[in-house]
Amino acid sequence: MHVSVLLTVAFLLGYFTNPLNLPLDHWRPPCTCCDRRLTTDTITPLRDNRTFIIAPYFEHRIQDKRAVRILSIIHHKEVKELYCWFCCTINKYVMVSQAQIDILRHRFGFPYGATNLVCMEPPGCYAKYLSVHTSPTGNMTELPLFQIQNQDMRPFSANFTVCISTMFGNYSNVLQFIQTMEMYRILGAQRVMIYLNNCSPQVEKVIQYYIAEGIVEVIPWPIQQYLRTSPKWNYFMDAKDIGYYGQVTALNDCIYRNMYRSKFVLLNDIDEIILPIKHQTWDSLMESLQQQNPGVGVFLFENYVFPQTVTTDGNFSNISSWKSLPGTNILQHIHYEPRGPKYIYSEKMIVDPRKVMQISVHSVLNSVGGFIEVSVETALLYHCREPRQNLSDTSLIEDKTIWRYNASLIRNVNKVLRQIDL
Repeated sequence: MHVSVLLTVAFLLGYFTNPLNLPLDHWRPPCTCCDRRLTTDTITPLRDNRTFIIAPYFEHRIQDKRAVRILSIIHHKEVKELYCWFCCTINKYVMVSQAQIDILRHRFGFPYGATNLVCMEPPGCYAKYLSVHTSPTGNMTELPLFQIQNQDMRPFSANFTVCISTMFGNYSNVLQFIQTMEMYRILGAQRVMIYLNNCSPQVEKVIQYYIAEGIVEVIPWPIQQYLRTSPKWNYFMDAKDIGYYGQVTALNDCIYRNMYRSKFVLLNDIDEIILPIKHQTWDSLMESLQQQNPGVGVFLFENYVFPQTVTTDGNFSNISSWKSLPGTNILQHIHYEPRGPKYIYSEKMIVDPRKVMQISVHSVLNSVGGFIEVSVETALLYHCREPRQNLSDTSLIEDKTIWRYNASLIRNVNKVLRQIDL
């Protein structure tokens, strides 16, 4: 009798101190260590200074398991183990799970690269918050605490979101920025997300206007505070810590931020516009493409460079106020470089974010449903920038598609300029 009582007490004591019967090194007794301020920085370094956390996102697409995908930047050689410390809703337990470290293969030779840390949540934990640590042991109160995003799947707040990654180099092309923003709105964007490193005061003023309009969201991206950043895409061009100001990481974060907010996500630079040829808007374009390609989640568009050095006067009226603005007038650039056999093909894309796991700048690294390359007869990527090839003006090909939108574009740009003191 006494033995049975002792066993019962031992069982109850064990249950209430370790209710999920986890290994002793995988759980911590109830504590108030999760009742504290959350980390709100876009980039959070761990103490090893080799791991930088962007954000954790709940992963609904792993069947029969509760998983969290933590977007991060890590050193590809020096980081060997990382652990998720989950703040469980049950009795405020803290439970620890080792992370699977998955460095995206498009690191381009740099020592640091975009990384997915995938942690399986312990059964019955139902965490809303977590920390990341280099060890399964330690003091939870000393670790940064993150909220797990994307736990709730809500109705879309946008059909089209444009992701502009890593605006850097004191970006100052005011006129082209306004024109591109207004083209996005004409074509159907409800949201534009800018990962902002730095820009000129005039561009900052324009960005603040679009924030007030409710179309722009700015994600601060101060990556140079933590890593030696390069404006080049390849380590052999500039031997720094990470390429292109961490562009691949920013693009992946934009996908996950909008996974359950936007029906489609466009990934391109601020000097690029996915321009329909057969349709007037992205909405009609994507409706047609999806009907022709059911189940496909990634649509790639060919990049056509319209050199800023070659101008055409379209004799447009009501644009005299544009002359005082720094930057490029895209309506003057209607000739593109031909694409030859040695041309570098660098498509940009529209994706269904729920079908994408990992993405790079010009391609998807891990997705479901496959991809298609959209024909130039249907749409193209209008890329107004410095020349990529050394060609004569007569070698360029005329394309006036952008002029289809000139009336709306001129009206919209002038409206913006009336409301901003530049």
